[in-house]
Amino acid sequence: MNSATGPLLKSASGSLVTRTARALTALSLAARDGEYLGAESDLMQRLGISRPTLRQAAKIAENDRLIAVRRGVNGGFFAVRPTASDVIRSPAFYLRQRGATIKHIHAATRRIAEEAAAWAAGCRDEDLRAELAAVRAGIETRDAANETPADTIVAETRFARLLARMSGNPAIELFLEIGYTFGLLDSDVRLYEDAADRARSRSLQGDLCDAILSGDAEVAQLMMRRRSEVYGDWIDRAETRARQKSD
Repeated sequence: MNSATGPLLKSASGSLVTRTARALTALSLAARDGEYLGAESDLMQRLGISRPTLRQAAKIAENDRLIAVRRGVNGGFFAVRPTASDVIRSPAFYLRQRGATIKHIHAATRRIAEEAAAWAAGCRDEDLRAELAAVRAGIETRDAANETPADTIVAETRFARLLARMSGNPAIELFLEIGYTFGLLDSDVRLYEDAADRARSRSLQGDLCDAILSGDAEVAQLMMRRRSEVYGDWIDRAETRARQKSD
């Protein structure tokens, strides 16, 4: 057995299938994304396991998006990396199954959003800052008279994702993305149905852009807190409307 995988199979806890899945994961993480790890027969010999054990373990690693198994000519086992959508989709659906609402998500992520705003104010990536400056300029040119709730949702989601990237904190980016993915799936609550709310959203977005572009972390955090308070009121109102419609 290969020295890098043999000890792992011997010492790790769990069933042989579980240990083999861990070994496959270790091989994948040690390789580049898309790199060929070997044919089925190669890995059976390398790990010292049977074909059924390898195939069961491969299914586990495939479900975790850590390897890819291709059949036929030029087939075999390949290293892969989970994408953001792979990581985010499951917790978003899990939250829905547990009865979470957009109000729960807002309460859980508002502090994270404030930190994202403060970190974004310290961003020195010129490309990201230019992208934010373009967003700020675009607020003034958006067709307010014909903007729909869906248009506002798209604009707000893009804006939030940009701030998360500007924060330079992968954990912030992940948690906010989970929140926005959940929000997009939550079709029972309708936001921005009033034109006045859409106008207020543009104004709040502009104020936050200005604070971040000026590099003032404290003001950026304050602007995000103000946005969160307003959005909390909108969510309460939207949930009330949804309940009234269902009665």
